[in-house]
Amino acid sequence: MPSHPLLFTPLRLRDVALRNRAMLSPMCTYSATDGLAGDWHLAHLAQFALGGFGIVCVEATAVTEQGRITYGDVGLWSAAHAAPLARIAAMLRDRGTVPAIQLAHAGRKASAQRPWHGMGPLTEADRAARNEAAWPTVAPTPAPMEAGWHVPHALDLAQIRALVAAWRDAAARARDAGFDIVEIHCAHGYLNHQFLSPLVNRRNDAYGGDRAGRMRFPLEVAAAVRAEWPNDKPVFVRISAVDGIDGGWELDDSVAFARELKARGIDAIDCSSGGIIGSAVARTVPRGLGFQVPYAERIRRDAAIATIAVGLILTGEQAEAVLQNGQADLVAVAREALADPYWPRHAARALGVAGFADWPHQYGWWLDKREGTLRRMRGEK
Repeated sequence: MPSHPLLFTPLRLRDVALRNRAMLSPMCTYSATDGLAGDWHLAHLAQFALGGFGIVCVEATAVTEQGRITYGDVGLWSAAHAAPLARIAAMLRDRGTVPAIQLAHAGRKASAQRPWHGMGPLTEADRAARNEAAWPTVAPTPAPMEAGWHVPHALDLAQIRALVAAWRDAAARARDAGFDIVEIHCAHGYLNHQFLSPLVNRRNDAYGGDRAGRMRFPLEVAAAVRAEWPNDKPVFVRISAVDGIDGGWELDDSVAFARELKARGIDAIDCSSGGIIGSAVARTVPRGLGFQVPYAERIRRDAAIATIAVGLILTGEQAEAVLQNGQADLVAVAREALADPYWPRHAARALGVAGFADWPHQYGWWLDKREGTLRRMRGEK
């Protein structure tokens, strides 16, 4: 193990300085009201800033009202949505972390139940129980995700242009709200991914057909967001590196897509997988510790772009090995951080680079004293 682990070596992306290379992955909590972030989101995200993450990313934030997955999704389709998010961005920055936000549109996976209500399409029963009526959905082509799901409207060219503008406008609101990093969601079977995947996109116009046609819409979104975002701040793109289904999007496609994104000024690729059919957590790709790390490694090498490794990365030692092996530039932690919001601080202790003195002093002073007491109780010096 090096004297100072890479995980805790500062990194600069454009003019944004990260205190370490641990990122809190965007995770939907389905707890907004009318798209507005509230006290829940502030408290939820504050724990990860206190916990020492270099980047804390706000969950998938809908660029249009229609683009929400559920009624509980955060949104940024109006100026009213920016104010509570600005409060979150300021809180994160004040606690030493870089505030990031993921912009998204659910496409044909919109108008869905929250996970604890079933994770299926909204039905009349949801309207009766919670006043959550289904709304019209859109996609590249009018095919539902699965039997029983809403049949989406196939976007026409004017609607495609309007959605590119919606992403641009949401990016402008995120910029004005004080975020330093924006991430474009092109993964997990949502709208951008629907355009990319040949399993969904059966269009016969400029936005379908071969890989270049299927990439056209997400690349237009990326170019629009990059043009709106400050030149001194980075833009990330999250992708599903593979569909994990025969005939679907493959890793070679992701390498080609990453090269095109790099040419449009994108700074890093956040490498996830799956989700084109079923829920975002549907297991079309076999899972094990660090199961998506090879995607980040291949894209980093063959597209010559920074990557973010994510997926069952549980310990600081595991994250450090990913960085030391040159498989990624950043490591994102998701569900493990829900179990341990102080994951970076515990990882720093495990890797021998920091103790309780480096924690927020409101906690660290007491914990350091407690540690001394526990050592004496164990008969240690």
